[in-house]
Amino acid sequence: MPSATEPTRPEAIGSEGLAVPAHKPAVTSGAPPVRGSAGQILLVALRLGLTSFGGPIAHLGYFREEYVVRLRWLDEHTYADLVALCQFLPGPASSQVGIGVGVLRGGIPGGIAAWLGFTLPSAIALTAFAYLVGSVDVSNAGWLHGLKIVAVAVVAQAVWGMARQFCTDRTRISIGLAVAIMLVVAQTAIGQVLAIALAGLIGWLWFPRGKAQSVEPMHVPVSHRTGVVALCLFVALLVGLPLLRWTTDSGGGGVALFDSFYRVGSLVFGGGHVVLPLLQAEVVPQGWVTNAQFIAGYGAAQAVPGPLFTFSAYLGAIRGPWPNGVLGALVALVAIFLPSFMLVVGTLPFWGTFRRHPGFRSALDGINAAVVGILLAALYNPVWTSAIARPADFALLLACAGLLMVWKLPPWVVVVFAALAGWIMSVFY
Repeated sequence: MPSATEPTRPEAIGSEGLAVPAHKPAVTSGAPPVRGSAGQILLVALRLGLTSFGGPIAHLGYFREEYVVRLRWLDEHTYADLVALCQFLPGPASSQVGIGVGVLRGGIPGGIAAWLGFTLPSAIALTAFAYLVGSVDVSNAGWLHGLKIVAVAVVAQAVWGMARQFCTDRTRISIGLAVAIMLVVAQTAIGQVLAIALAGLIGWLWFPRGKAQSVEPMHVPVSHRTGVVALCLFVALLVGLPLLRWTTDSGGGGVALFDSFYRVGSLVFGGGHVVLPLLQAEVVPQGWVTNAQFIAGYGAAQAVPGPLFTFSAYLGAIRGPWPNGVLGALVALVAIFLPSFMLVVGTLPFWGTFRRHPGFRSALDGINAAVVGILLAALYNPVWTSAIARPADFALLLACAGLLMVWKLPPWVVVVFAALAGWIMSVFY
């Protein structure tokens, strides 16, 4: 993991994910960054939101090229430290880095502007696609069944990658398996939160403590008091929304919608395709969205730039219960990104202290293992159970998994292949 004390490295990731030479930054490490206007930040982020294809890793390359190399809004050390922070936090890492750059450049208004610019282009496109899908019947389309199958491969790849990273010994594997078993038997919103909290406590008490790190803190235009308020609000909503939903909105209205997407945004580590099984488990079993509509939206999400979390706008727009349409898209979009914003604002002033504290890292080890278990349970139900029903389905799944994990093809290429294969299968079966 990069540290703020590491020297600038010439092999940093560039805009196409390739090694590029480091450029001399405009500021030195540890110096207060120059403040910028929210309007300027919005325009730069909007350009990135319109052009950043390729997923989270590619997004980080685009950000570095724009913010560090071209605009010199922050130096290599600060950018590396910001990326390290966002790897620790739940939520979409690339979007959080963009929010963090905006906060460092322009305070909280700058963070909001950076999020709006990077998020709105794909959110608008997917909301429009929701109206298109809502006007046609896609329930029995062969190409759609192919998309269901490739979704299994994509999610399995994400779960496997996270398991290799976070479940590295018997204790961590056992935590992940225990959480998966619990949620397969009884998958509830409060159960997910309790599993995360219990795993964090186990990690805090059980895992060995490493040595404290010496890091140079970033200069953040957000006070410690504001950071504490943001973190307290994050926890209050995470705990309080399921209770409020249970007492006032069991029918799937606005509180239920906000709670479901807020919780997904709070519990997903790694971002990207990892969010798919949790979203599917929230919206399909409740009847908000059919599985066919979910998979159709996933296919569309592969074709737009920006973060995959904007898939939430599509789901909020197309769902059956009110609020839906543009209002539903707005509620779902804000709910899934709000945890990221509060976590970035809340942790930036304290990041140096957090990184030096061994107990924090131990608790996070337990939480990461639990998240793998949550994803494993969701991979089985509803992702696998809704897609794999016959030998031909399993054969196509193996082909998609090989293209993704062995041949390393981009997900959108495999999505196109699976849609075509699903259509062919519908003709002959």
